[in-house]
Amino acid sequence: MIAATLSEREIPAHTIDSFHRGGFWLAQPARGGHRAGMDAMVLAAAVPSSFGGRLADFGAGAGAAALAVLSRCPDASAVLFERAAEMTIFADATLAHPANAHLASRASVLRADVSLEASARKTAGLADNSFDYVIMNPPFNMGDDRATPDELRRQAHVIQDGLFESWIRNAAAVLKPGGGLAIIARPQSLQAILAALSRRFANAELLALHPRADAAAIRIIIRAVHGARGKLSIRPPLVLHGDNGHTFTERADAVINGLGSLFGD
Repeated sequence: MIAATLSEREIPAHTIDSFHRGGFWLAQPARGGHRAGMDAMVLAAAVPSSFGGRLADFGAGAGAAALAVLSRCPDASAVLFERAAEMTIFADATLAHPANAHLASRASVLRADVSLEASARKTAGLADNSFDYVIMNPPFNMGDDRATPDELRRQAHVIQDGLFESWIRNAAAVLKPGGGLAIIARPQSLQAILAALSRRFANAELLALHPRADAAAIRIIIRAVHGARGKLSIRPPLVLHGDNGHTFTERADAVINGLGSLFGD
C-alpha cells in the first residue's frame, strides 16, 4: 500500500481532523479539493449498526464515510474508490495515520472511476457481485451553483449529466443479491435517483435532513436493496438543530458522532 510509505513531506498541504469524537482521524486538503463534514457522517450512519460485510465507498475522497462505517461496525471491511489521484494520497495518508491503526487493516484505497462502463469498470477493480453494501456521496451541485476556480473541488462537487444513472448502475453490478445501497444528495436529485434505482433496487427508504423543524430539507438520504421487491417508504426526518439554530438535537448528535444508525437499526 502507498499508505505504508507516506511521509508528511509527501502529502500536499493538509490538516488532520477528528471525527466520531476521536474515533478516527482524517488527512484532508488544507486548500482546494473536498473536505468532509456532516454529509459523510450522515451517509455512513445509513448503514445498519449490525453490518459485518464488505463495503464499497464510491467517490470516497479522503475516506470519511468509509471509516465512519468501520468505526461503528467492528466486523465490516471497506474499499475506498476514488477517481482523483490527489485525493487518493489523502485517503492513503488517512489509513496510515497512527490513530487509525485499529481501522486500517480493514480498509484499502483503490483509484478508480465508478462511472465506467462494464469492461473498463471490471478492469479498474470493480468486480461483479463482490460487495455487500455500497455507499455514495456523489457530486450534487449544479454547474452554476457557487462556481469554484479549484478544479479538484469542482470535480468533487459539480454533478455531470447521467451521474446517478452510471453510479447506481455500477453499484447494482458490484453488489451481491440482497446487498444494500445508501446515497446522500440534494432534494432536487430525487427524481434522477429514483429513475436510476428502478428495476435494480427496491425496498427503498427515504429520509430527509432538515436544519430546523420548520425549515425545508437540505439533503435526502435514500437506501435500497439490490434485487428486492417492495415500495418506497418515507421515514421520519432527521432535524439537525433545535430552536436556537445552533446546538445539535440529541438524535443528530448521536448520528453524526457514530453513536447510532440513521434508520434505527
